[in-house]
Amino acid sequence: MSDASTSHRARRHDLADPRALAQLGGMELVARSVVEGFLMGLHRSPHRGFSAEFAELRAYQAGDDLRYIDWRMYGRSDRFYVKQFEEETNLRAYLLLDVSSSMGWSSDPERLPTKLWYAQHLAAALGLILTRQGDQVGMAAFHDRIVDRLPPRGGRRQWAELVRRLGRLEPGGATGAEHALKELALRLRRRGLVILISDLLVEPEATRTALRFLRHQGHEVLVFHLMDPGERELPPAAEARFFDPETREELQVSVADVREEYRAAVRDAIDEWRRSLRVADIDYAVVDTHHPLSPALRRYLRKRERLG
Repeated sequence: MSDASTSHRARRHDLADPRALAQLGGMELVARSVVEGFLMGLHRSPHRGFSAEFAELRAYQAGDDLRYIDWRMYGRSDRFYVKQFEEETNLRAYLLLDVSSSMGWSSDPERLPTKLWYAQHLAAALGLILTRQGDQVGMAAFHDRIVDRLPPRGGRRQWAELVRRLGRLEPGGATGAEHALKELALRLRRRGLVILISDLLVEPEATRTALRFLRHQGHEVLVFHLMDPGERELPPAAEARFFDPETREELQVSVADVREEYRAAVRDAIDEWRRSLRVADIDYAVVDTHHPLSPALRRYLRKRERLG
């Protein structure tokens, strides 16, 4: 295997597991590395023309003005890319992040990031893609109320401010997504795209009602349901202690007695979210926090492509 091949794969940070990403450095560096690798993958995909709509670069074509070749990208990839200068699309996107206490949990802190870490870096990467598209992006962080808000704007400075705001978020408080969604719906004057990033440990029906209200108001809605692998499967131990970080309650159970019932309950909960949101024309995706960011970014781009 050549050094060039190994180096190329190393640049595809969008395909790296979260543990490897966490070793890269700060949020800005991670997000840039992830997006650069992701866009590079799009250029190599069979979806010709797709990446030109969503990146600030596209593959060089005969007759393109040589003044706009990105020589830094050529040095990294041995391929020619042309810088794109597109007018703003006028899409407004709002990233809504759950920062409740449950988001600060990891089933394996030595190997896995918390759900909040994953949410922050996913939001930073989405924000970078949005601003590169010429779209406007804003952010709201919430637990039982909105604790931070950034109005939607475009440009590099907006993304830098978004990363700064994301970096200072800490988990805390009980989850009340329905209150944050209702407040957001009342504040949004123009139709746009609302992206909810949460572990959905919420009051389900109230949250679904609030999401449907946003959709009824004409907003496009995309829900990323973050799940730690420890939430999908009980540990192999004979007994387990369940702890609710929001109510501080504990319950000790025999794992063997409840394993199958627990699996069925998780499957049923996911199926109900998927079914109920699909009926409301709301996009829903489960995102496992031990998986790379690339699938979530692809899901966003499919949504964005439909919006034109």
